[in-house]
Amino acid sequence: MGYKTISENHLGDWGTQFGMIIAQIVRKGLKAEDLSVENLEELYIEFNREMKEKPDLRDEAKDWFRKLEGGDPKARKIWEVVRETSVKEFERIYKKLGVSFENMHGESFYEDKMPGILGEIRTKGLAKKSEGVEIVEFSDMTPAMLVKSDGTSTYFTRDLATVKYRIETFKPDLMIYEVGSDQILHLRQVFETAKQMGWTGSRQFVHVPHGLIRFPEGKMSTREGKIIKLEKVLEEAVKKAHEIIDKSETGRGLSEEEKNKVAEVVGIGAIKYFDLMHHPKTDIIFDWEKIFVLQGNSAPYLQYSYARTQSVLAKSEFQNPNPKNLDLNAEELLILRSLIRFSEVLVSSAINFSPNLLTNYLFDLAQKYNNFYNQHRIIGGENEIFRLMLTKELGFVLKKGLTILGIDTPVKM
Repeated sequence: MGYKTISENHLGDWGTQFGMIIAQIVRKGLKAEDLSVENLEELYIEFNREMKEKPDLRDEAKDWFRKLEGGDPKARKIWEVVRETSVKEFERIYKKLGVSFENMHGESFYEDKMPGILGEIRTKGLAKKSEGVEIVEFSDMTPAMLVKSDGTSTYFTRDLATVKYRIETFKPDLMIYEVGSDQILHLRQVFETAKQMGWTGSRQFVHVPHGLIRFPEGKMSTREGKIIKLEKVLEEAVKKAHEIIDKSETGRGLSEEEKNKVAEVVGIGAIKYFDLMHHPKTDIIFDWEKIFVLQGNSAPYLQYSYARTQSVLAKSEFQNPNPKNLDLNAEELLILRSLIRFSEVLVSSAINFSPNLLTNYLFDLAQKYNNFYNQHRIIGGENEIFRLMLTKELGFVLKKGLTILGIDTPVKM
């Protein structure tokens, strides 16, 4: 039926990729302890380049992965060092982004659990032999491979072990997988197998498929070295944020140290927002100009709008009195109607797994406020008390919304 040919030649498998790195380290006589993440990436790119001329290298990579899963001391030692180097680098970047994890388990965590998973699947009669590999068949999907012809595991096996561990450990009602759209079939196979195994019960499994970040000229590729590194993106983002702050009226009077802190918040916020403002399924074309357009749908624009509300409040003697006999203008009514929709938008974003609904709402709200700000006097104008209350509540919603998105809001910018 050709399942072996289709699946085992797929270079995207984690095992083959890691086997490439181990093979290249061994072939070049390198010490894993001396290699940085950049070095490891270069070895991976180099191996892929060489493999185009020497296809047999693919078998060498597979052999090293087989040794790794089989407990070969040399392969295990290299893997342990490379893993530690990689995790340290990930944690350094996560810290910059303000990201932390309550639980973080790599694929290796499930190594000792996979024999039990395979045994259970075989006992329940779901596993079948086909052309030298072991598979699970479905009535409405292509089969999924459990074990390769060389006896090594697959993503499918490891993801099943992950599902069962999470169910037994955390007992969740809802499990959300935010994974690339190219894995739609794979996750359907995983979820269906878990259901057939009797693990899921009434639990809900959801795959939120996301698109790719692309260059204007085409797809990024680690294998070919066609990428842009996140750290470089963050550094450039902070640099561009500095330029925004230097031109901003609300940033006047900030010390150099304060400017540096605000630039960090604005730059990183811009990167996060640029990702979240797109529908999860949409491919994103990476464009610096769109990330940092101060007047467009961007984090800097929303952060600036929030800073503007705080600047207005700081100049007033606002004490939260109750305004009476109000005659509201069109701009004030538009803001009020938007503010009362905040909780509705939060619920909609959550149940649809679409943070872009929240970003769109916040952008629309900020536009309405800035339009109002440019047309009407707040301090010293008619309805001053009400306009200050409106400003305060709008600032609260902008701050709360951006916080939910993981974006900080500087008071001055």
